[in-house]
Amino acid sequence: MTTPESLFDHQRQQQAAKDAPLADRMRPRTFDEFVGQEHIVSADRVLRRAIAAGRPPSFILWGPPGSGKTTLARLVAGMTQASFQAVSAVTAGVADLRRIISEARERQGMYQEKTILFVDEIHRFNKAQQDVILPHVEDGTVTFIGATTENPSFEVIAPLLSRCRVFTLEGLPPEQVKTIVQRALTDGERGLGDLGLTLDPAAMDQLVDVANGDVRVALNALETAAFAMTSGPDRGATIDLETVSDALQRRSPMYDKAGEGHYDTISAFIKSVRGSSPDGALYWLARMIEAGEPPLFIARRLVILAAEDIGLAQPEALAMAVAAQQAVHFLGMPEGRIPLAEATVYLATAPKSNSAYMALEQALDDVRKRTNEPVPLHLRNAVTGMMRGMGYGKDYRYSHDYPGHFVQQDFLPPSLKDRRYYQPTEEGSEKEIGRRLKEWWGGEGGTQNKV
Repeated sequence: MTTPESLFDHQRQQQAAKDAPLADRMRPRTFDEFVGQEHIVSADRVLRRAIAAGRPPSFILWGPPGSGKTTLARLVAGMTQASFQAVSAVTAGVADLRRIISEARERQGMYQEKTILFVDEIHRFNKAQQDVILPHVEDGTVTFIGATTENPSFEVIAPLLSRCRVFTLEGLPPEQVKTIVQRALTDGERGLGDLGLTLDPAAMDQLVDVANGDVRVALNALETAAFAMTSGPDRGATIDLETVSDALQRRSPMYDKAGEGHYDTISAFIKSVRGSSPDGALYWLARMIEAGEPPLFIARRLVILAAEDIGLAQPEALAMAVAAQQAVHFLGMPEGRIPLAEATVYLATAPKSNSAYMALEQALDDVRKRTNEPVPLHLRNAVTGMMRGMGYGKDYRYSHDYPGHFVQQDFLPPSLKDRRYYQPTEEGSEKEIGRRLKEWWGGEGGTQNKV
């Protein structure tokens, strides 16, 4: 029997669904409507087969925003006829988890009904909160599905991670984003089809480009642009590039300065400079600047690069990097980006050598693994008469007393007498350094001490 209260609730739910954002209204209701992620959701994949058998495993969905993590979790619940309990790690706490688990245990005991616990932004749960879930995943009280934009290896505790499959989602390619946008534009039931709008091809390209694989960004901007067009006498008009650009405003880069995006991007920057690609280095520099990476962090990496990867092949590189750091500190942003760019190009196009860095690493290895012998007497400083009587400084030859300000003598402990740490390359200034060393010490262009 339909009561006035139940009728009112039904009408309220219908209105809420109608007022929901376009991205939410257009969520796929079946796997046939789901676009993308074929490597996970294709009919022949493990996850789809497990779902079809009614036995989905606990798993974690790792991927960028707008790639379909929440939608996929809801589809799994719908296909398995399980109770779907969703929480956000941003707002939920231990009490919420305990309540859901208690209710899941009751459903399981009384109705043999399964429960799927979906935790969005699982990386925001601390260890104690994740520990609450663990035993109930293990005993089958709940099937756990987590969603995260961060690397689960770093953000999910090992015991929980070991009990879950990890499926990696990817940002959707442009053609798939276009498919979803066009579907939303023409769908009269859940989309914008009743508005009679079309989307200019240039506007579509801009929408897809700025969305950067995030379907939610594309659909939200489309909805804003569509209602802007229909607020006046433009019903049935074409949404043009200017309207879409205005709706999009400025893209917020997918970049978490405390997360993996930060480390991946600085790694790409360093490897581009080391690999002598000024174009690659400038691109990753631009990505970091646009995302608001602290400029002094970038400058510090340039100083390290100058010493480690360019070194004595072009000694001026270190001075350039330090000058850039000082300029950024003095100027601030946005002007500081200019010396950063100058130093980036200089270092990327400089000859490369890590010989000084590798020489130090070999010397440190000997210091750590071998007996640390006393300093040879002739290298010691004879400060007192007693020290001179003990032979401190005896037989030391003062280099400036000899032709060319050089004379051969031993500078290493006896057991390391023949060690060579520094081996100059043929790159840049090191070619001349190698020539001088060969002239002084003989051998193959290196020092007296050969490893």
